[in-house]
Amino acid sequence: MGLPALEFSDCCLDSPHFRETLKSHEAELDKTNKFIKELIKDGKSLISALKNLSSAKRKFADSLNEFKFQCIGDAETDDEMCIARSLQEFATVLRNLEDERIRMIENASEVLITPLEKFRKEQIGAAKEAKKKYDKETEKYCGVLEKHLNLSSKKKESQLQEADSQVDLVRQHFYEVSLEYVFKVQEVQERKMFEFVEPLLAFLQGLFTFYHHGYELAKDFGDFKTQLTISIQNTRNRFEGTRSEVESLMKKMKENPLEHKTISPYTMEGYLYVQEKRHFGTSWVKHYCTYQRDSKQITMVPFDQKSGGKGGEDESVILKSCTRRKTDSIEKRFCFDVEAVDRPGVITMQALSEEDRRLWMEAMDGREPVYNSNKDSQSEGTAQLDSIGFSIIRKCIHAVETRGINEQGLYRIVGVNSRVQKLLSVLMDPKTASEAETDICAEWEIKTITSALKTYLRMLPGPLMMYQFQRSFIKAAKLENQESRVSEIHSLVHRLPEKNRQMLQLLMNHLANVANNHKQNLMTVANLGVVFGPTLLRPQEETVAAIMDIKFQNIVIEILIENHEKIFNTVPDMPLTNAQLHLSRKKSSDSKPPSCSERPLTLFHAMQSAEKQEQRNSIINSSLESVVSSNANSILNSSSSLQPNMNSSDPDLDVLKPTRPNSLPEEAVREDSSTPFRKAKALYACKAEHDSELSFTAGTVFDNVHPSQEPGWLEGTLNGKTGLIPENYVEFF
Repeated sequence: MGLPALEFSDCCLDSPHFRETLKSHEAELDKTNKFIKELIKDGKSLISALKNLSSAKRKFADSLNEFKFQCIGDAETDDEMCIARSLQEFATVLRNLEDERIRMIENASEVLITPLEKFRKEQIGAAKEAKKKYDKETEKYCGVLEKHLNLSSKKKESQLQEADSQVDLVRQHFYEVSLEYVFKVQEVQERKMFEFVEPLLAFLQGLFTFYHHGYELAKDFGDFKTQLTISIQNTRNRFEGTRSEVESLMKKMKENPLEHKTISPYTMEGYLYVQEKRHFGTSWVKHYCTYQRDSKQITMVPFDQKSGGKGGEDESVILKSCTRRKTDSIEKRFCFDVEAVDRPGVITMQALSEEDRRLWMEAMDGREPVYNSNKDSQSEGTAQLDSIGFSIIRKCIHAVETRGINEQGLYRIVGVNSRVQKLLSVLMDPKTASEAETDICAEWEIKTITSALKTYLRMLPGPLMMYQFQRSFIKAAKLENQESRVSEIHSLVHRLPEKNRQMLQLLMNHLANVANNHKQNLMTVANLGVVFGPTLLRPQEETVAAIMDIKFQNIVIEILIENHEKIFNTVPDMPLTNAQLHLSRKKSSDSKPPSCSERPLTLFHAMQSAEKQEQRNSIINSSLESVVSSNANSILNSSSSLQPNMNSSDPDLDVLKPTRPNSLPEEAVREDSSTPFRKAKALYACKAEHDSELSFTAGTVFDNVHPSQEPGWLEGTLNGKTGLIPENYVEFF
């Protein structure tokens, strides 16, 4: 039930019922006053807590913004850059949100605390003052009335009339005060319905504005959140693959450390204890020593792993001789003496073991350094990029696309090794391989077929995208601009030998079909990159740094799949000139050119002319099946004719060379004293087409090589004959 109304007419009667009703209103005002007082106190506590919360969140955002991720390697993938940027994005969102919170807190005092305090002071306070006045007039009126009623009737009439007038005045004043008090009480009761609630509504509106701002921030953050989620998943997938590779390498290192040593620029390096003479005798100081056979330079760096720092200055000497120290001539084991050209006396060194001393002795005696030969972990049997190889890959692709294109985990789920080897032996059998129309039987599972395809690619003498281009592809993937990545990879693909490029095109067309069905087989472009990156771009040397670059190998494959039509069916926008090819080869000097056994020359075995022409026609016809129109065919043919088949010694294949005169001008053969004459080695084979040009095979060494007056050509001497050499076919040494 609500409060009963206070009637003005009851003020005159001032009945007990009126007084009870008035008391109920007064009690309600006291209750409201106490509630508002507590509410103001709680509101101030809430504002203080919000300020503390905002301060804590700002500190949290500052911590996020200050942290920087450091990746392993010299570049980051787009996914890693997105993840590294995420902390700064989080910090920006939190700061933006806290800016809005501060605005809400600043408004809270004005819209909530100040109005409530004003209502309590001006309205409820005024009602209390009116009550005091009403109680005072009540007491006065009751006292005058009682005194008046006690007057004797024997008083004079004039005195009685005067007393009556005085009582009437007091009653009238009491009545007016009573009316004003009742009016004020009812006014406050009515005002609290809006003046008390309205500030609370304004405060809640500020809260809603704050939360709506957070909602808008969340919407704006949605695109980055989606991108970040994909980047995290891609990075997790790459981590799983990288972790298994690193763990495998670690196990190999545990089993046989010497077979997995890093190819070093030094002939020999490692820790040795060097004998040093002191005032109190001799001491053995631990040094990290390196030796270069060509320069005979020994560098000694005093270093102790326990202290974690260098113990002195580096020292370098030129080796004069090295002699094994006899055991009976010194108390220490594994010692040998070194004499230096530029330092008097003998330097006595102690190796870590007898085997270690033997290696140091062999290196310093000028013997050939013991390097770890780069052995591929996959078997290098009879797999070749010949007609049989193309036939095997085509059969596997046909089986996958006709029977298993929608199988989940395609190419990721591996088959049983024994079954895979058995299928490969069947496919590689010359009797069955020659039957081009024979499909793979339905008895073979799709996972067995996909594993056979990957295994065959790993069995090639070198990766399909070649060791010498591996670093170039990785560098292309590390470019900041996606368009630049595609353009660089486009150019690199067209520098591959023809058969490598044809096989790569065949494979990428197939993987694009697989990716187009990713909703069924769950194999996205990124997943296919994870599977085929290490297979097509495996490094020449197995190191942790190489494993860390697997993520960029995956990116190269992703780009090839997504842009396969442009890359394989069009000529690169800006074909590299001979000078640019030579310069790019110099810039990639950190990637050592593969040995002759690793070059694609091994993939092209000698054949009879008729057989060679037949296989070439077969390969060209099969590669042209993927091109839709005759225009595209002409573009592809022109592209192929423009690219130098640098790794083939087949004289029937065209090789891109600069234009030059039919005869060598006299000025070109004059020796200029200001031009340096150097030796150079042929990287690729070349057949002379004019008398002024030299014919040579890969590995040929030229004397007196220097720039000629013909752009893109060098002049050199071979077997006493002087002639022109294509500039991009040789490297100096």
